[in-house]
Amino acid sequence: MANPHAETTATVEHGGAVEHAEPAAFGLITAPMFIGLAMLVVIAIIIAKKVPAAIGKALDSKIDVIRNQLAEAESLRKDAEKLKAEYEAKTKSADTEAASIVDRARHEAEAIVAQAKDNAEVLVERRQRMAEDKIAAEERAAVEQLRATAADAAREAAARIIRERVDAKADETLVADAIRSIGSR
Repeated sequence: MANPHAETTATVEHGGAVEHAEPAAFGLITAPMFIGLAMLVVIAIIIAKKVPAAIGKALDSKIDVIRNQLAEAESLRKDAEKLKAEYEAKTKSADTEAASIVDRARHEAEAIVAQAKDNAEVLVERRQRMAEDKIAAEERAAVEQLRATAADAAREAAARIIRERVDAKADETLVADAIRSIGSR
């Protein structure tokens, strides 16, 4: 029951080397040809099922996603640069304001020191005047007291001299002279 279409392989011997014939299907299709045909069939199926188009669409959608991500990243980068510039400007403004505040505080401190110095000088002058006035008042009081004491001493000395030297007759003469001087006026 041999297959009339089946090929048989023969073994041929050549000078000690044995050579085998390659197996073939239907007498024409060898193993490499079979692999090639299988690949052509797979490629045809892939093309028929539109796999390259699906792969292309998938790649295109992936490219779109990546493009969108790049655009978003670019937008975020621009926003970050704007924020950076804004914060740098705020930092410069804050530095300028801080320097201004320090400068203003320095001027205010200098003004306060100058005012305190002027106030101290005015206070010293006023107290010096008060002390001088008090000393002058004490001097006047001492002079007045000295005058009063001198006047009292002079009065007492005059009274004592008058008592010792003036008697009743001299007293009458003095009173008469005083009355005459009043009447002549």
